Parts: sequence; structure tokens; C-alpha cells
Amino acid sequence: MKLLRVGAAGQERPAIIDPDGKIRDLSSHISDVDGNSIGDDSLATLRALDLSSLPEISASERIGPCVNRVGKFICIGLNYSDHAEESGLEVPPEPVIFFKATSAICGPNDNIETPRDSSALDWEVELAIVIGKDGKYIDEADASDHIAGYCVVNDVSERDFQIKRSGQWVKGKSADTFGPTGPWLVTRDEVSDPQDLAMTLEVNGESRQSGSTSTMVYQVPFLVSYVSRFMSLQAGDIISTGTPPGVGMGMSPPTYLTEGDVVTLEIAGLGKQRQVVVAPT
Repeated sequence: MKLLRVGAAGQERPAIIDPDGKIRDLSSHISDVDGNSIGDDSLATLRALDLSSLPEISASERIGPCVNRVGKFICIGLNYSDHAEESGLEVPPEPVIFFKATSAICGPNDNIETPRDSSALDWEVELAIVIGKDGKYIDEADASDHIAGYCVVNDVSERDFQIKRSGQWVKGKSADTFGPTGPWLVTRDEVSDPQDLAMTLEVNGESRQSGSTSTMVYQVPFLVSYVSRFMSLQAGDIISTGTPPGVGMGMSPPTYLTEGDVVTLEIAGLGKQRQVVVAPT
């Protein structure tokens, strides 16, 4: 299934993509796409619905972030060896964990707002895991039982804030609009191998990132298990798993986003995003 949330910001309603690609309203069955509705039992109920009987929603409506009320927005750093190399860093002996503020989450096609005093605004296409079942100290063999599905995240980053402003990476990762998420939550049964998904990102129509989740250093089951050693995971949490090479920071010379730039990104089977970079608010 492909679950999504449609409507004006803060007024989204739950929806699903039917076999013909039409958007259908799920409001009569669930109140939202969140931790309360993405467990296996709830998904099984939704899977049994006659989607053709549900009201159709216009494709012109705004698509919001595909999961609401995210408790934790967890990110994995330097999880592609070639991205670590372009960053001038070694692959870490254990996964690097950092956080983005959940207030950074926005719709997949919402504008990226340039923060005040920004000079190094960067892009990162990433595969994100959406947790569907609570757990801690999760065995790697049981990790899939805790995954509701997957989605696309653009881990927008301000590199000077991240690297030059002291402290943890969170400063450069958490501005409003720095977490475009979606368009869909694709349930795990529709993703036969999360380690074999093509990833692309373009800026103004020019290719910047072209990679595959197959080159991740630490893979999906391990990451779920690993993160759960340090914190419990709750349904609705997101783990964004790192980015392949091609970020602006790694270009020679480094090249960053400016107002008016258009970023488009896609992960095979998980959908596309499109953002326009706009002035600070």
C-alpha cells in the first residue's frame, strides 16, 4: 500500500493510492497516518478495503508529510562509503546517530526556506524507515516486524551551521522545511528489497546524486536493531538512513543551493519530491 496525507498544512487527511493511481480518502477508516494506524493489524484492515468505494481526492491537492506526529526523527550519518570519502571522512566503525527536529518535517513538494545567515544550503536524498511497532533491544532478525514501511526524505542541511558553528550536527539539520518527507509511506510488503533501490537527485534539471541503497554500509535490519540499543523505538518514528555521493559539499568547488533553485529527487518505487528554494521568512 501507498499511504499519504493530503490537504493544507495542518489540515491533512489520510489517503491511499488505489491500483489505478487515484488518491482515495481514508478518513472514514482512520483519523490520520500516524503511529496509531500503521501497525500490522491496522494495515491489514486497510489492505482489505474496497478502494474503489472510497471518495476520490483531486490529484491537484497538496501532499503533506506522509506520517504525522513523528516522535523521533533519527538520522544516520556517513552511511555510504563513497559519500564519506567525498566528505573527507572515514566510514565510522559504528553508525553515527544524530537527530533532526521534528519541526523540520514538511511535505515532499513544499518550498525549502533558506535560513537567515545561510551560505551553504545542501541536499541529501535518503531512504527512510518508518517504525510501525514499538520495541527496544530489537534483534536484527526481528527488525522487519517493527517496520511499517519506507519513504523518501530530503535531509536538507546547512553545512556551515552543521560544521562551523560548534556542537552537534543538529544545528545544520533542523531548520523549518529541512525534512521533506514522502510523498507516500510504502508498506514493507511492497518493498521486496530495501537494499536494492535506485536513488537520484537533480538541481535545476542537472544530475547531482545517482546511487543505490545497495551501497549502504550499515543496512536496514542492522540499523533498526542498532538504534534500539540506545533508545526505544515507537510507532511513527522515522530513521533516515544516509545519502549516496553527490552532495554540494563534496563538489569542487563546493556548490550550494540558492533562492530559485529547484530540487527534484526520487527513490525507485517510493515516489518523487520537488522543492523550490525560497528566501528566509
